[in-house]
Amino acid sequence: MVVRKRCLLWDWTNTANLPNAIEKLNFDGPFCSVSNWNAWSPPELKNRLPFRPTVRGMDQLTDSNEWGMISNNDHAIIHYFNEPERAGISPDKAADMWEEKMVPLRKEKRKKLVGPSCASDPGGETWLDEFMRRVQQKGEPPDYLGLHYYGPDGAAAIQYIEKMHQKFPEHPVVVSEIASISRDKQEVFAFTAQVANWMDECPYVFEYSFFGCMAKCADDFVSPEAQLMNSDGTFTPLMEKLMNEQPMTSS
Repeated sequence: MVVRKRCLLWDWTNTANLPNAIEKLNFDGPFCSVSNWNAWSPPELKNRLPFRPTVRGMDQLTDSNEWGMISNNDHAIIHYFNEPERAGISPDKAADMWEEKMVPLRKEKRKKLVGPSCASDPGGETWLDEFMRRVQQKGEPPDYLGLHYYGPDGAAAIQYIEKMHQKFPEHPVVVSEIASISRDKQEVFAFTAQVANWMDECPYVFEYSFFGCMAKCADDFVSPEAQLMNSDGTFTPLMEKLMNEQPMTSS
C-alpha cells in the first residue's frame, strides 16, 4: 500500500510560465497534496490533489482579496506563516493574529491549522517556543506542528524533527520545507531517500514537502542538485524518484 505523505511544493511561477508541466505528475503515487506558498490554488492542478493554502505573512491576513481566498475555500488544511521570525513578525503579534483570524476558521469552518514553520536555527526555535507558549496558554494550539529543515546531514534532520516532536508531543508534525543543501548529487539523493523513508514510517509525521518544484533555484542557499524541476519544466531524476518510489533508493 502506498503511504501518501508527500506534499508537492509547486512554485507559484509555474502557473504563469509552465502550467502544463504538472501533467507529468504521478497523481496516484506518494504525493497527497500541493502547496505554492500562496492563498490561491494553481488552476492547472484541476483539483486532482488537495491544495494547502498558506498565510505566508501579514498580507494574507490584512489584504481583503488575500484574506477572502483564505477564509472562503473548500481546502481542509491551512498553513500559518512561513519563517515569520525572518519577516519581522513577533511571536506575540503572531499569537494575537492567530486568535483573531485563524482560530475562528477552525471553530466556524472546521479548518485544520498548521502552526508557523520557522527555520531550524536557534532564532527560529526561540520564536516558535514563545508562539506555542502563547497559544497553548489560551487553549488554542495548532492542529499540526509546522517545521522547516535544511542541511547536508540526513541523520541531523531526523534528530531535529525528533527533538521538536519531543518538545510538542501532542501535535502531529508537518515538515513544510526540507532539503539537502549539499552540492554533491549522491549526497542529496542519499539525504532525500533517508529522510523520506524515515518520515513515511514515522507515525507522528503527517505530511512533508521537499523543496522545491521550480524552474530556477530560489536563491544561493538551496542546492541545484536538490531541484525537482529543470529549467524547461521537465522533472529532475530526484523528482521522478519522489513521485514514484517508495521506499526511495539513493541511486
